[in-house]
Amino acid sequence: MNKTSFIAAPLILLAEAIGAAPGEASSRLVESPLSTANLVETALGLVVVLGVMLGLAWLAKRYVQVPGVGKGKVQILGGVSLGAREKAVLLSVEGRRLLVGVAPGRVQTLLILDGSETAESAFAGHLQAATDSVQPAVPGDPA
Repeated sequence: MNKTSFIAAPLILLAEAIGAAPGEASSRLVESPLSTANLVETALGLVVVLGVMLGLAWLAKRYVQVPGVGKGKVQILGGVSLGAREKAVLLSVEGRRLLVGVAPGRVQTLLILDGSETAESAFAGHLQAATDSVQPAVPGDPA
C-alpha cells in the first residue's frame, strides 16, 4: 500500500458516514456563514443576550442593597457635581447634617447644619431676624 491509500481510506469512510457515496456529490449544500438568515439569527441572539443582561443589572440595582450606602448612622442625602471631579455631598450623621466637598484625594467639611431644623424653618428664622433688625423708613421722619 502506498501513502495515498492511507490518506484516502479514512476520507472515504468519513464520506460514507456522512451519507455521500464515494463517487457522488454531497446531498447537502454548504450554507454561507454570511447569509442573511445567519446574520439575522446572530443579531437576534445578541439582542436577547443584551436584554437579559440589562434586565439583570436593573433588578440588581433596584433590589440589592449595597452595604454602607443608606445604612447605619451615615446616610447620603444628596449631592451635586461642581466640576469634572469635584462635588458637594449632603450627609446625615447621627441627627446632624453635613455639607462636604469631595475632590480627588480630599474631603472637606463645608457646612454643619442642625438635623432637627428643616431648611424651611431655618430660612424662616433667618428671614424673621433680618426683617426685625431693619426699621421701616417712615416718610417725614428725620432719622
